[in-house]
Amino acid sequence: MPSPFPGMNPYLENPNLWSEVHHRLISAIAIALASQLRPKYRAAIEKRIYLWDEGNGSKTNLVGIPDVAITKTESEPLQKEPKIALSPLDKAVRVTMPIPQEIREGFIEIVDVEHKHVVTVIEILSPTNKLAGIGREKYEEKRREILASPINLVEIDLLRSGKAMSVVELMPQSDYRLLVAPGNQRPHANLYNFKLREEIPILFIPLRYGDQQPRLDLQSLLDEVYDQAALDLTINYNSEPVPQLRKEDRLWLDSLLKQQGLR
Repeated sequence: MPSPFPGMNPYLENPNLWSEVHHRLISAIAIALASQLRPKYRAAIEKRIYLWDEGNGSKTNLVGIPDVAITKTESEPLQKEPKIALSPLDKAVRVTMPIPQEIREGFIEIVDVEHKHVVTVIEILSPTNKLAGIGREKYEEKRREILASPINLVEIDLLRSGKAMSVVELMPQSDYRLLVAPGNQRPHANLYNFKLREEIPILFIPLRYGDQQPRLDLQSLLDEVYDQAALDLTINYNSEPVPQLRKEDRLWLDSLLKQQGLR
């Protein structure tokens, strides 16, 4: 079943769904680019790993944490505490310890097959990248390293929540952003701002100077992810998206969904 929205489906931003959307979209992009990159380049799916716990920031960092793969060791079964008569002053207070968790964030590297050099990095931002804390710090550190090098950067931000990644200019308000920063045009880059009601722009992915740039149709790929994952079977369109929409967008969404018999 096709997505009911002309552009980004705001229900996909829900933390309960974004993890699956994030990983499926990374794979879909790598597959879509593969035939356009051969035989000189290949698209490799890589991952960034770091430890996260509540001590790295406020509890707001928990919003959207399911967008990344979190691996945990099996915990020991809870043992019953012995029943000992204690006076009120001797009773312990139960507290929660900040247990570190391993966070894995996927991204794509386009590699020159002959020289094994990374030519382009494609990032799909996650909530942890856009909220204050170690996830944003790690991503910003990597972003600075890329921008200080000849490597091309493509940054895909399909999340309304959190703080947008910085550029020098003051940008108008938008829901979503796509950044294409060719290495040979530093410090300049092309930023595509678009809103919920608009289609996702088509991108051309920079490679080495003079090489044909592969075409990336994110709208079609996102629609394919929606259909292949049968996300229509798990989304309740009678509920409101998370995060919430502005009033004018809520009215537009309500009318759109009613026209399609989803409300």
